[in-house]
Amino acid sequence: MTLSEFLASVEQLAADAPAQIAATATLDEWTAVRTALVGRQAGRITDLMTGLAALPKEAKREAGQRVNAVKATIEAALDARQAALEAAAQGASTPLDRSMPGRAHWRGAVHPVSQVIDEVVEIFRELGFTIALGPEAEGAWYNFGALNFPADHPAMDMHDTLYLGADQVLRTHTSPVQVRTLQQYPPPVRILAPGNVYRRDFFDPSHAPMFAQVEGLVVDEGVTFADLKATLSHFARRFFGAETTTRFRPSFFPFTEPSAEMDVRCGVCRGAGCGVCKQSGWIEILGAGMVHPAVLEAAGLDSETYTGWAFGMGPARTALSRHGIPDIRILYDSDVRVLDQFVS
Repeated sequence: MTLSEFLASVEQLAADAPAQIAATATLDEWTAVRTALVGRQAGRITDLMTGLAALPKEAKREAGQRVNAVKATIEAALDARQAALEAAAQGASTPLDRSMPGRAHWRGAVHPVSQVIDEVVEIFRELGFTIALGPEAEGAWYNFGALNFPADHPAMDMHDTLYLGADQVLRTHTSPVQVRTLQQYPPPVRILAPGNVYRRDFFDPSHAPMFAQVEGLVVDEGVTFADLKATLSHFARRFFGAETTTRFRPSFFPFTEPSAEMDVRCGVCRGAGCGVCKQSGWIEILGAGMVHPAVLEAAGLDSETYTGWAFGMGPARTALSRHGIPDIRILYDSDVRVLDQFVS
C-alpha cells in the first residue's frame, strides 16, 4: 500500500466515524460502534495501526501522526456521546427527587491527644520554650547510656524495650532529645520535645505500647527545684483550670536527682476512685526532677556550673483526665462517634 492510499483510508474513516457515533441511540449501540472503530481486536483504527508496518520507512511518521490525530478525534466524540446517552438514561429512569435530604458529611476534628499537645506547647511557648525533635529509632547510648541508666537496668531488657538491633531501639521516651540538644546548643536551654515513644506494655485502660510523650528541659546557671515546681504548677493551673488540685510525690528516675511525680485530681471520678485512677483519686500526668549531673557531663557540660530540670508527660493520660474518658484504648479506636465530640 502506498502512502497516498493509506492516507485515503484514514480520511475515509475520519469522514464516516462522526455520523456512525451520532446515530447511536442506546448505550449498547454505542458500545458496538466503539468496538468497530477503536476496538483493540478488530477496530478500524487498530487495522490502520497494523497497516503502518507495510509503508515505506520515510512515510511511517507522517502516516502515524495522521492516524493518531483521527483516533483522538474519534475517542473524544465517543466520550461525548457516551455522556449524553448516560445522562438521558438517568433522566428517564430516575428523576431527581428534590425533596430528599442531603447526605451528612463528617467535618473532621483534631484528635484529643493532638489537642492536648498543641495546648501544652502553646502554654510553654509563652514561658520561653522552643520545640526540639529527635529520631524515633534511637541509638541505645542516647536512650539509656547518656541518661545514666546502669547497664543492668530492667528497662534495657527485651521484655521492656523494642530493639531494632544490638545498638538501636525504638525510643522508650523522648529524653534522648535532651542530650542531643545539649550537645548542639550551649545553655541557657529551654526546650519542649513532643513525639511518639514505644514500650512493651500491655494494652489496658491506662497503658498502650505506642503513645505520645512531651518532654521539657531547662538548663542554665542557678536553676533550682523551686523553678521546676513553680513552672509545672503554673502549667497545671493554665491547662486544667485555676482551681486544679495537684501534688508532687518523691520518685526515682536514673536521669534526674531528686525526682518527683506530679498528679492531678482525677477528672473522671473527681477523686472518688475509679479504674482510670486505679481507685486512688489521682492521675499521674508527668514525672520530673533535677537533671542528673551525669547527664550534663555526658552532653559535654560542666555540672559544677550548670543545673537544670526536666519533665516528661503523657498527653493521652492528660486527655483522659481532662475529658473524662474512662479507657485509653478509646483514643486508638478511630471511632467517629467519639472524635465527633471534639469538632470545634
